[in-house]
Amino acid sequence: MTTLRLATRGSQLALAQSGAIARRVESALGVGVDLVVVKTSGDRLADVSLATIGGKGLFVKEIEEALLDGRADFAVHSAKDLPAALAPGLALAAFPERADPRDALVARAGATTIAKLAAGARVGTGSARRAAQLRALRPDLEILPLRGNVTTRLERLREGRFDAVVLACAGLDRLGLGGEIHERVPAEVLLPAVGQGVLAIEARAGEALARDLAVLTHEPSARAIAAERAFLARLEGDCNVPLAAFADALDGGAFRLRGLVATADGVAIARAEASGDDPEALGRAVAETVLARGGGDILAQLRAEAAP
Repeated sequence: MTTLRLATRGSQLALAQSGAIARRVESALGVGVDLVVVKTSGDRLADVSLATIGGKGLFVKEIEEALLDGRADFAVHSAKDLPAALAPGLALAAFPERADPRDALVARAGATTIAKLAAGARVGTGSARRAAQLRALRPDLEILPLRGNVTTRLERLREGRFDAVVLACAGLDRLGLGGEIHERVPAEVLLPAVGQGVLAIEARAGEALARDLAVLTHEPSARAIAAERAFLARLEGDCNVPLAAFADALDGGAFRLRGLVATADGVAIARAEASGDDPEALGRAVAETVLARGGGDILAQLRAEAAP
């Protein structure tokens, strides 16, 4: 039997996600799959702010190198970790069905929603997007940086370093920790990250395997991600940018896309939404409206602040 090599990060969540995809590939293609664990820069620098070391692309770079130099045949990523542009020679081959895209509130002192958190509550997050939206929603909260894997973040909450943490519902669910969630925060309250809840399967462009892996694609999820990533690409977003976009399906095959970009303090937020059935055109159109509504000025300010 042919055996394929699947590149993955080594965290508990990454291994759970990659293991699930490996089993699906084995069933769909009639092959064996071995996991190839790759330690990324983002993993090695787990206690350093992503914004200061190059952004979420650091969870992807070494895995893409493993594909390009032949150490692995395909890879599985959390789609929200993918930068707008892939390494040349690689392609996104499949997007399986999206899990819960919402953010999750996990709290200590009995608060069951963001609205019910006490004034001054210490909320941990490693996401500029979440931090900005939380500051806009609840300026009375103390938003504190938090990195590490899911288990580490929950441990820091239990140790009393935080009153609440905000994570992704999908990650908690995939680890069997959905019962820890106090609130699955509606997108109307915290707009999700581009690609949140979706796994992306990457392979070398033009190879037969990339075409074969497409059998795992869930078309509505793939179309939604195409719209969100078109928004990301037009805004040239990265980890320093509090940026969000979420596409949800409407009747008849169309999508509604909501997008925003914010200042880090959440004082200024440029938002837009539109509907359509061409994902890439929809993503670009919503991005253009966000830019016209002040997003261009916000992005210029953020990049000036991030410049050395």
